[in-house]
Amino acid sequence: MEKRQPVQIDWDATQHRVLDAADSLISARGVHGVTVAELARSSELSRPTIYRNWSDADDVVRSALLRRVTVVLEAFPEHSSSREALVEDVLRFSALFRADPVFSRLLDDEPEVFTRYTLQRVGSSQRLIHEWLATAIASAQETGTVRSGEPGEIAVMLLLIAQSAVLSHGTVVELIDDTAWDRELRAALDGYLRP
Repeated sequence: MEKRQPVQIDWDATQHRVLDAADSLISARGVHGVTVAELARSSELSRPTIYRNWSDADDVVRSALLRRVTVVLEAFPEHSSSREALVEDVLRFSALFRADPVFSRLLDDEPEVFTRYTLQRVGSSQRLIHEWLATAIASAQETGTVRSGEPGEIAVMLLLIAQSAVLSHGTVVELIDDTAWDRELRAALDGYLRP
């Protein structure tokens, strides 16, 4: 198994301008509306400036989505130290993710984007979420509320369960209301983590 460095997130003011432009373009036109020319126009920067920081528009989109995940994770300044708190945090993360204007636009109008950005490979956003989950799992294991096992491995499956639920939410909305969806996801997460 390949070991990677932790995800580093540190964008300068110029990069934030480009990522802000990407957010606007994704919200207005979807991922397919993001080109380097449009990013340059929207951010009022030159194309060479963008290429100095990213290899192409797809790379900018990945960074924009990573930045949005970091914003969602900022709602969790402390790691959970119990199974119950961890389950509630995952549910809250899921709700915040679905409510985010860029992610909700993609979930509603371009769900296939997540195939490319989350299902075909483990990207920086998923690694960041995985790191957050693994740390919380290790803390909850210390209190005896989460089953034993390697926290990183448990976090992988927890990520997959939550990711599947979030990405499939729109397809099952006619079968289950939001209250029941939360209840059933809570039961699945709790059952998986229970000692």
